Amino acid sequence: MSDLILSRRKLLLATAALPLVPVAARAAAPMLGADMTPFQRIKLGQFEVTTLLAATATWPDPHSIFGINATDEEFSALSAEANIPTDQAHFFFTPTVVNTGSELVLFDTGMNPEGLKKALESAGYTADMVDVVVVTHMHGDHIGGLMEGGVPTFPNARYVTGRVEYDAWAAMGDATFDANMRPLADRTTMIEDGASAFSGHTAIAAFGHTPGHMVHLLESEGKSLMIAVDFANHYIWSLARPDWEVKFDMDKTAAVASRKKLLDMMAIDKIPFVGYHMPWPAMGYVETRGDAYHYVPLSYQLML
Repeated sequence: MSDLILSRRKLLLATAALPLVPVAARAAAPMLGADMTPFQRIKLGQFEVTTLLAATATWPDPHSIFGINATDEEFSALSAEANIPTDQAHFFFTPTVVNTGSELVLFDTGMNPEGLKKALESAGYTADMVDVVVVTHMHGDHIGGLMEGGVPTFPNARYVTGRVEYDAWAAMGDATFDANMRPLADRTTMIEDGASAFSGHTAIAAFGHTPGHMVHLLESEGKSLMIAVDFANHYIWSLARPDWEVKFDMDKTAAVASRKKLLDMMAIDKIPFVGYHMPWPAMGYVETRGDAYHYVPLSYQLML
């Protein structure tokens, strides 16, 4: 044992006597900035549902948008409870692709064709693969990708939208509608509340955000998911306080009623939903919390 100890001591002394060799300097890894994957795909029975991150944006003073009928104190208190700032908010713009096995269906088109096509291609699709484009409502961040250079972005698609919504915007003289939606009128099927545009689909009136805003229920093999669009535009300010008015809701009273109706439905029936402006990847559940609601992000429930 003593010989072993002496050998170890000799080795340590010999190592200590070796000259120090400088390590070659290496460049630090580059700072890449915050980022997200451009798509998220889940299973819904026989369907594949893919959310597309078409764009993001940071806006100042969110209280000028959400809770415009709430006091500064109320807005600040709810935000602090949820650990989110009150001076700015980050928004997501999330079209959804549904592969039914027989048709590729796109719900909404983002603000421009560039952002949408980039996300679409990252998910393994191209614009010419799209068979059906469902337009949920006519705000510019939902119809901005319909046309590219005056030509339809989706050359092989048929279009579906609500009759009430289309007629309302057609009467407004809106420039974005006139440039992007009106040229597609002869290729568009106008639907009513309860209509089906493809197997496993039901349109549901959720008026208020816009005159004919509709949400869309998907069902396959006993599984359900709601393409809930803009019935609620923020995971805290719209769910914890569904009666808080939102600047972009065109009929604020009707929007509040639609919001509460859908929140009740999804909470009671445990229906997951895609919210166009929810935190990426924009899929989650609704839980009741007292007389309010709480957003629970999707984990692995629809990946099994």
